[in-house]
Amino acid sequence: MTDMGAVPSLPDILEPGLSLVFCGINPGIRAASTGCHFAGRNNRFWSVVHLAGFTPEPLRPEDDYSLLQYGYGLTAVVPRPTARADQLPRSEIEAVGADFEKKIERYAPRYVAFLGKMALAAMSGTRNIEWGLQPKPFGGARVWVLPNPSGLNRGFSLASLVTAYREARLAVGSTP
Repeated sequence: MTDMGAVPSLPDILEPGLSLVFCGINPGIRAASTGCHFAGRNNRFWSVVHLAGFTPEPLRPEDDYSLLQYGYGLTAVVPRPTARADQLPRSEIEAVGADFEKKIERYAPRYVAFLGKMALAAMSGTRNIEWGLQPKPFGGARVWVLPNPSGLNRGFSLASLVTAYREARLAVGSTP
Protein backbone atom coordinates (compact mmCIF):
# COMPACT_ATOMS: atom_id res chain seq x y z
CA MET A 1 0.00 0.00 0.00
CA THR A 2 1.32 3.44 -0.95
CA ASP A 3 1.61 6.31 1.51
CA MET A 4 -0.71 8.97 0.06
CA GLY A 5 1.38 11.74 1.62
CA ALA A 6 4.61 10.55 0.01
CA VAL A 7 5.97 12.29 -3.04
CA PRO A 8 6.30 9.82 -5.91
CA SER A 9 9.63 9.10 -7.52
CA LEU A 10 10.39 10.38 -11.00
CA PRO A 11 10.37 7.92 -13.92
CA ASP A 12 13.53 7.48 -15.97
CA ILE A 13 13.54 8.61 -19.57
CA LEU A 14 15.77 5.95 -21.06
CA GLU A 15 16.04 3.61 -23.99
CA PRO A 16 18.92 1.38 -25.10
CA GLY A 17 21.86 2.87 -26.99
CA LEU A 18 21.44 6.59 -26.34
CA SER A 19 24.32 8.94 -27.09
CA LEU A 20 24.23 10.44 -23.60
CA VAL A 21 22.23 10.09 -20.41
CA PHE A 22 22.02 13.11 -18.10
CA CYS A 23 22.18 11.82 -14.55
CA GLY A 24 20.93 13.92 -11.66
CA ILE A 25 21.69 13.13 -8.05
CA ASN A 26 18.01 12.73 -7.14
CA PRO A 27 14.71 14.36 -8.08
CA GLY A 28 13.59 17.58 -6.51
CA ILE A 29 10.21 17.65 -4.79
CA ARG A 30 8.58 19.66 -7.58
CA ALA A 31 9.99 17.42 -10.31
CA ALA A 32 8.74 14.29 -8.54
CA SER A 33 5.31 15.75 -7.81
CA THR A 34 4.80 16.93 -11.42
CA GLY A 35 6.42 13.88 -13.01
CA CYS A 36 8.68 16.18 -15.07
CA HIS A 37 12.46 16.25 -14.82
CA PHE A 38 14.13 19.51 -13.72
CA ALA A 39 10.77 21.18 -13.02
CA GLY A 40 12.05 23.37 -10.21
CA ARG A 41 11.27 27.06 -10.71
CA ASN A 42 14.90 28.10 -10.73
CA ASN A 43 16.44 25.05 -12.38
CA ARG A 44 18.49 26.05 -15.41
CA PHE A 45 18.78 22.57 -17.00
CA TRP A 46 16.39 23.14 -19.91
CA SER A 47 17.89 26.52 -20.83
CA VAL A 48 21.43 25.18 -20.60
CA VAL A 49 20.71 22.06 -22.68
CA HIS A 50 19.21 24.18 -25.45
CA LEU A 51 21.89 26.90 -25.37
CA ALA A 52 24.62 24.23 -25.41
CA GLY A 53 23.13 22.79 -28.61
CA PHE A 54 21.63 19.52 -27.39
CA THR A 55 18.18 20.56 -28.67
CA PRO A 56 17.28 22.78 -31.64
CA GLU A 57 14.53 24.51 -29.67
CA PRO A 58 13.98 25.28 -25.99
CA LEU A 59 12.16 22.52 -24.11
CA ARG A 60 10.07 22.74 -20.97
CA PRO A 61 10.04 20.20 -18.16
CA GLU A 62 6.76 18.78 -19.48
CA ASP A 63 8.58 18.06 -22.78
CA ASP A 64 11.24 15.93 -21.05
CA TYR A 65 10.40 12.76 -23.04
CA SER A 66 11.22 14.58 -26.28
CA LEU A 67 14.93 14.42 -25.36
CA LEU A 68 14.85 10.81 -26.59
CA GLN A 69 14.37 11.97 -30.18
CA TYR A 70 17.76 13.70 -30.00
CA GLY A 71 19.51 10.63 -28.56
CA TYR A 72 19.58 11.76 -24.92
CA GLY A 73 18.00 10.41 -21.75
CA LEU A 74 17.40 11.38 -18.13
CA THR A 75 17.78 9.51 -14.87
CA ALA A 76 18.78 10.04 -11.25
CA VAL A 77 21.10 8.01 -9.06
CA VAL A 78 18.81 8.04 -6.02
CA PRO A 79 15.08 7.80 -6.69
CA ARG A 80 14.01 9.46 -3.41
CA PRO A 81 13.03 13.11 -3.90
CA THR A 82 14.34 15.82 -1.58
CA ALA A 83 14.16 19.60 -1.56
CA ARG A 84 17.97 19.78 -1.84
CA ALA A 85 20.55 17.17 -2.81
CA ASP A 86 22.55 17.88 0.35
CA GLN A 87 19.66 16.26 2.27
CA LEU A 88 20.82 12.87 0.95
CA PRO A 89 23.30 11.08 3.16
CA ARG A 90 26.36 9.75 1.33
CA SER A 91 25.42 6.27 2.59
CA GLU A 92 22.15 6.41 0.64
CA ILE A 93 24.01 7.15 -2.58
CA GLU A 94 26.56 4.41 -1.86
CA ALA A 95 23.74 1.93 -1.19
CA VAL A 96 22.22 2.36 -4.67
CA GLY A 97 25.54 2.56 -6.53
CA ALA A 98 25.78 -1.04 -7.74
CA ASP A 99 22.16 -1.09 -8.95
CA PHE A 100 22.60 2.25 -10.66
CA GLU A 101 25.72 1.02 -12.44
CA LYS A 102 23.78 -2.05 -13.63
CA LYS A 103 21.07 0.26 -15.00
CA ILE A 104 23.68 2.12 -17.05
CA GLU A 105 25.10 -1.20 -18.28
CA ARG A 106 21.60 -2.38 -19.27
CA TYR A 107 20.77 0.76 -21.29
CA ALA A 108 24.33 1.06 -22.66
CA PRO A 109 24.54 4.77 -23.49
CA ARG A 110 27.81 5.92 -25.07
CA TYR A 111 28.19 8.59 -22.37
CA VAL A 112 26.72 9.28 -18.96
CA ALA A 113 26.87 12.87 -17.69
CA PHE A 114 26.71 13.21 -13.91
CA LEU A 115 25.28 16.59 -12.96
CA GLY A 116 27.52 17.49 -10.08
CA LYS A 117 30.36 15.57 -8.44
CA MET A 118 28.49 14.29 -5.39
CA ALA A 119 26.94 11.08 -6.71
CA LEU A 120 29.95 9.86 -8.68
CA ALA A 121 32.24 10.63 -5.75
CA ALA A 122 30.07 8.60 -3.38
CA MET A 123 29.68 5.64 -5.75
CA SER A 124 33.34 5.51 -6.82
CA GLY A 125 34.90 6.35 -3.46
CA THR A 126 36.92 9.05 -5.23
CA ARG A 127 37.22 12.42 -3.52
CA ASN A 128 39.04 14.50 -6.11
CA ILE A 129 36.86 14.48 -9.20
CA GLU A 130 37.56 17.06 -11.86
CA TRP A 131 34.94 18.62 -14.13
CA GLY A 132 34.70 17.20 -17.63
CA LEU A 133 35.60 13.86 -19.18
CA GLN A 134 36.64 11.25 -16.61
CA PRO A 135 39.44 8.71 -17.09
CA LYS A 136 37.37 5.69 -16.01
CA PRO A 137 34.08 4.47 -17.50
CA PHE A 138 30.96 3.83 -15.43
CA GLY A 139 28.73 0.93 -16.36
CA GLY A 140 30.54 0.67 -19.69
CA ALA A 141 29.82 4.30 -20.63
CA ARG A 142 32.29 7.14 -20.93
CA VAL A 143 31.74 9.63 -18.12
CA TRP A 144 31.36 13.41 -18.03
CA VAL A 145 30.95 15.40 -14.86
CA LEU A 146 29.03 18.61 -15.44
CA PRO A 147 28.04 21.32 -12.99
CA ASN A 148 24.61 20.83 -11.48
CA PRO A 149 22.16 23.28 -13.11
CA SER A 150 20.06 23.67 -9.95
CA GLY A 151 19.11 27.20 -9.09
CA LEU A 152 20.69 26.52 -5.69
CA ASN A 153 24.09 26.08 -7.38
CA ARG A 154 25.07 29.72 -7.78
CA GLY A 155 28.77 28.88 -8.14
CA PHE A 156 28.18 28.63 -11.89
CA SER A 157 26.70 31.35 -14.07
CA LEU A 158 24.40 30.47 -16.94
CA ALA A 159 27.25 31.20 -19.36
CA SER A 160 29.69 28.89 -17.55
CA LEU A 161 27.09 26.11 -17.43
CA VAL A 162 26.47 26.47 -21.17
CA THR A 163 30.22 26.33 -21.86
CA ALA A 164 30.66 23.13 -19.83
CA TYR A 165 27.62 21.43 -21.38
CA ARG A 166 28.62 22.48 -24.90
CA GLU A 167 32.02 20.84 -24.38
CA ALA A 168 30.24 17.59 -23.51
CA ARG A 169 27.92 17.89 -26.50
CA LEU A 170 30.83 18.39 -28.87
CA ALA A 171 32.62 15.38 -27.40
CA VAL A 172 29.53 13.22 -27.74
CA GLY A 173 29.31 14.28 -31.37
CA SER A 174 25.52 14.14 -31.52
CA THR A 175 23.90 17.23 -32.88
CA PRO A 176 20.18 17.71 -33.28
